[in-house]
Amino acid sequence: MNDKQFSSFLKQADEPFVGWDFSFISETGRMKSELLSWSYGSIATSLVQSAKSMLDMGTGGGEFLSKLRPFPTSVYATEGYLPNVPIAKERLTPLGVKVVQISNDENLPFETGKFDLIINQHESFSSKEVRRIISKEGIFLTQQVGGLDCIEINENLRVPINKDFIDWNLKKALNEIQENHFEVLKSAEEFPIQRFYDIGALVYYLKAISWQVPGFEISNFKDELYTIHKIIEQKGYFDAKQHRFIILAKAV
Repeated sequence: MNDKQFSSFLKQADEPFVGWDFSFISETGRMKSELLSWSYGSIATSLVQSAKSMLDMGTGGGEFLSKLRPFPTSVYATEGYLPNVPIAKERLTPLGVKVVQISNDENLPFETGKFDLIINQHESFSSKEVRRIISKEGIFLTQQVGGLDCIEINENLRVPINKDFIDWNLKKALNEIQENHFEVLKSAEEFPIQRFYDIGALVYYLKAISWQVPGFEISNFKDELYTIHKIIEQKGYFDAKQHRFIILAKAV
């Protein structure tokens, strides 16, 4: 396996990943995602403008939340990934957002009925706990990554998809939300294509998305990665189907 371009792309994938920012590969056009029929950002922006108190669950480095201003009077954000917490605090605290580190979805450090808006983009959650901390008629918006996300990556690397999440889909999430006294206002599920234009972009992605291939190390998948590299050389890209669903619900 003596391919200078292959080796060069792998070396470039060592670029540090900070917060929840994929611009190193997305803004350079090395990775592109097919459009969804909805916009989580547009829905969230509209909801924030009419909220009095809100929570952003799993804020990452605060990149998305910081763009939703003007904020309500009371704004909180949670983050469970420890390296992201200081990044989120540095970005959000000057904006008046209280960033809270958490470790358990089932026991959030907020009083009952505290928020009239809770937003959640690609973050795990307990429907029961969300219902506890949201006010009656409060709004919950979540966009989730389904259990079949980018399964083609796992197939090409010969790694089983995570069995703990394989059945996470719109139907299961709706059942949990409705069982915990929410009225569903909107829901949808789609499988848009995510396209990688070089092997370095794919490796960078896998290093950031640690749950796709747990314990991913280049040295353990050199042959499989090289095979994908040759596919990209032949076709110009490597495609994987994302799995996304969105739910907008009101507490009743």
